[in-house]
Amino acid sequence: MLTIGQKLPDYKGEALMPNGEFGPVHLADYRGKWLVLFFYPLDFTFVCPTEIKGFNKLHEQFAKANAVVLGASTDSVHCHKAWTQHGLGKVSFPLIGDTTHALTEGCGILAEDGTANRATFIVNPEGIIEAVTIVSGNVGRSTDETLRTLQALQAGGLTPCEWQPGDALLQEA
Repeated sequence: MLTIGQKLPDYKGEALMPNGEFGPVHLADYRGKWLVLFFYPLDFTFVCPTEIKGFNKLHEQFAKANAVVLGASTDSVHCHKAWTQHGLGKVSFPLIGDTTHALTEGCGILAEDGTANRATFIVNPEGIIEAVTIVSGNVGRSTDETLRTLQALQAGGLTPCEWQPGDALLQEA
């Protein structure tokens, strides 16, 4: 699995865009901004829609933090479109359809069953991974914690446990 300090793969693929159309996605196009790339196992499941709705709810806050959110699974973009039209609802960020598993394998999070593990990568504007989390498929991640982690990384110093934007940074002795 890719880890902190490594470069995110230079992936090119297809995504379901926020306007409901299919479009190209190239991770290099996001250089200069923070990137939150989250993987989920499958469309039309129980835990995954709660997370996508969570990222959707906080989408404006991620944008205010100069961050782009991208979702990805090994389902096709056609499956993503059907899911948004028949259950999930409108999504404010692209959903990558990684049917070739190029991105999932490149990040090292392809599960034995051919789906993506539930993983989140926070990537700095230079394309370097600053944070990575992976959890069991039956446990939904906290989008609030993902946003807080992004903001802590952007704070430019040492942040204590439970740090929130506006809190003081720790001083090195």
